[in-house]
Amino acid sequence: MPVSQDPLEARPTLSEQLRRGRELRHALRRRDHAALDLPDRDVIGLLEEQHATRMPDMVPIRVGRMMQSPFAFYRGSAAQMAHDLRDAPRTDVRVVACGDAHVANFGLYASPERRLMFDLNDFDEVTVAPWEWDVKRLGASIVLAGRDVGASEDECGDAVAEAVRAYRRALHRLFEMTALERFYYRVEADRLEESARGTAVRDLMRKAERKARRRTSTRVLRSITTEGSGTALRIVDEPPVLRHLGLVAPEAALRLMEAYRDTTAPDVVALLEQFTVVDGAFRAVGVGSVGLRAHIVLLVGPSGEPLFLQAKEARPSVLVSHGGMPFAQARRALSTPGGPGREGWRVVTGQRVMQAVSDRFLGWFAYDGHDYYIRQFRDMKGAVDLEALTPAALAGYAGVCGALLARAHAQSAGAGAIRGYLGNGTTFDEAIAVWSRRYADVAERDHAALVAAVRTGRLEAVEGV
Repeated sequence: MPVSQDPLEARPTLSEQLRRGRELRHALRRRDHAALDLPDRDVIGLLEEQHATRMPDMVPIRVGRMMQSPFAFYRGSAAQMAHDLRDAPRTDVRVVACGDAHVANFGLYASPERRLMFDLNDFDEVTVAPWEWDVKRLGASIVLAGRDVGASEDECGDAVAEAVRAYRRALHRLFEMTALERFYYRVEADRLEESARGTAVRDLMRKAERKARRRTSTRVLRSITTEGSGTALRIVDEPPVLRHLGLVAPEAALRLMEAYRDTTAPDVVALLEQFTVVDGAFRAVGVGSVGLRAHIVLLVGPSGEPLFLQAKEARPSVLVSHGGMPFAQARRALSTPGGPGREGWRVVTGQRVMQAVSDRFLGWFAYDGHDYYIRQFRDMKGAVDLEALTPAALAGYAGVCGALLARAHAQSAGAGAIRGYLGNGTTFDEAIAVWSRRYADVAERDHAALVAAVRTGRLEAVEGV
């Protein structure tokens, strides 16, 4: 969503946006996106800066997870990449950007109609920022994921080019639609499966879809150890990743649920009135998010049915803190309040803008100096197993992600300029393929620096957790 404007002010027409995009080619040639000029940086220092405000006992687990591979490191290094892109040449066409659009952040989830959707699914870093940053974040992740499965450098480069080609072509199709048609356009998993390029990609999509359909709150209840029954149910600790830490005082729990109800949809509030909160526990998630405050809350309905919600801490977007994007612009664009809760609001609002359909349980609140957002935990959520990708399937899956990123960006007013800038040629596709391979090399060097910092004792790591 763009910066708020006077409702009576004329908006740029599509032809004006296309013309602006074409004119931007003179200021920044499309082939020049291949250049990579890193600023002075201390990658370990940047990590230490982030870790200073995280839960101290969880930081070694985060480091251990990032040590697993260069791609695992990359998943936790959105701040480092924002720092690297901060002063890089750009068109400066700004959209509501994901901020962490790597290939592992696309996945399956259920629509309110219980249809499986496939889309971007991580918005912790969402804000208003240059569109190229998301494209480059995606491109480098494709190379790193490809190297993990044994793809050659040419295959990795071709997969990036396919992702950017799909992004460019999707934008072309989307801007042949009206704004309303773009708004309503969605990609359901079965349609995506049919259109996916290559049998291997379709097989992986089907496997992920079958797994996602089995992930319900009842299944979560079975997989997360509990004891008791009915309203006496209790989550059993599995330290260090699942435990009762007392971060939220018991007397505050009901007050926080009331605050959440004030920020979610009225029909969800009516549903929640039938449920009782019976337990909650800290549960570490992901790679980049380890060390943030993240809780799962168990509620039980009138027939004993479970409902799991996740409350996750929302920090300022790294595109603001490390990329230099002005929060004031995001605040106006996303109607974000300036006081407590603003970061949770930013995540929720950004998700609703970028996704075709979003979790009905989204909401936010502030507690004890921290902002949080809430979503349903694991309900029909799933992802393609990236380790099962073959080099031949890499390009097909990359193309799916590129097209979905285009749909998300196309929701921002002024995004037609991106289509005008890209045109119909392959120059930009090829430039990003070159840039992505170069930045993947940087991520590999950064990963090696992380491993060395652990070996020399600068950083502590707990592996295998």
